[in-house]
Amino acid sequence: MKEKEKKFAFQGTYFLLLVLAAYISLFFFNSNMSLHALQKSGHILLKVLPIFMVVIIFTALLNYVLQPKQIVKHLGEKSGARGWLVALFAGIISHGPMYAWYPLIKDLRSQGLRDGLIVVFFYARAIKLPLLPLMLDYFGTGFTLVLSVYILIGALLQGWIFEQLARKQGESIGDRPRFMW
Repeated sequence: MKEKEKKFAFQGTYFLLLVLAAYISLFFFNSNMSLHALQKSGHILLKVLPIFMVVIIFTALLNYVLQPKQIVKHLGEKSGARGWLVALFAGIISHGPMYAWYPLIKDLRSQGLRDGLIVVFFYARAIKLPLLPLMLDYFGTGFTLVLSVYILIGALLQGWIFEQLARKQGESIGDRPRFMW
């Protein structure tokens, strides 16, 4: 196991221990409230567990099948509408901390990934598949659907605006326009 993976594993363990300590301390102060909170948490977990499993399996299969060179082939300068859709889909299904994606995105960018599609990818990450069932439970189908569509439209709009501003700026690194702030 790599050093970073060990660090993340320990952080997860510490968080679990912190939550357990909170439940135990709550139990000593108000046992009824702690039991109610535990039951509510268990109920929510049972509701979302099957969906978590499907999402995890689906994401793992995609991560196993797709390689960076295959991705860049669909996200290069001449990718068209397909590139925008791939960036949206990739952003939605991606998981983990944002900074973990930076090295891969940098590598893909050096191989020809469009900057606008990077913006779309990062913006679309606002939709978290594992959390959608919880959002549906709390806010309902209509709200969740409308918000998700707005996020997707916003992702495409932000990416398009970014590319327009990059073209207008006219500065280039290598042979393609880049933002230079």
